[in-house]
Amino acid sequence: MQIAVLLYEGFTALDTVGPYEILSRIPGAEVVFTAAEAGPVRTDMGSLALTADLPLAEVTAPDLLVVPGGPGTEQALGDTAVLDWLRAADATTTWTTSVCSGSLLLAGAGLLRGRRAASHWITLEHLPLFGAEPSTDRVVFDGKYATSAGVSAGIDLALQLAGRLAGDAVAEAIQLVVEYAPDPPYACGSALTAPPTLLASLRASNLVVHA
Repeated sequence: MQIAVLLYEGFTALDTVGPYEILSRIPGAEVVFTAAEAGPVRTDMGSLALTADLPLAEVTAPDLLVVPGGPGTEQALGDTAVLDWLRAADATTTWTTSVCSGSLLLAGAGLLRGRRAASHWITLEHLPLFGAEPSTDRVVFDGKYATSAGVSAGIDLALQLAGRLAGDAVAEAIQLVVEYAPDPPYACGSALTAPPTLLASLRASNLVVHA
């Protein structure tokens, strides 16, 4: 089973690495990182790069597609080569998935029209522009499309996918291996629980561009 993870300049690291840590442990999984060109691709923070093993042109028939989000989403939405590749890759996938604002790329490629989709809270309002129905759920399954909310939600998405692909026992074993047992120190990990003043300040600050 080939799992293709899309990289582009300005993606968010955990959107990618979180699902990778889960999905790469599924028996028989082959993960390939791909971008417009092979080589290092910088994350939104600039201090970290991941390596694209293959260019998009050489990843033609993935079984599972993972599209991360990040501030670079806006520029990627204007890249016809990326959108064309997403449509072509989707034609072969069993699952087409996204984390955070990566759902905007799927929607921009026309893949989420009429479907429910999750995204980072700051970008949810943009999904209807591409014909998708925004959802505040942390993970949304609609047909073969699975989307998740911001950044850390990609781990939840990947665990649910692992269960569907390899069975609950495998998914539970993976969760134990990575010791995924969230116990956040603050009750503001969601736009639904965060204080309105905090939401307002983040919307007005530069901090939100790194989400």
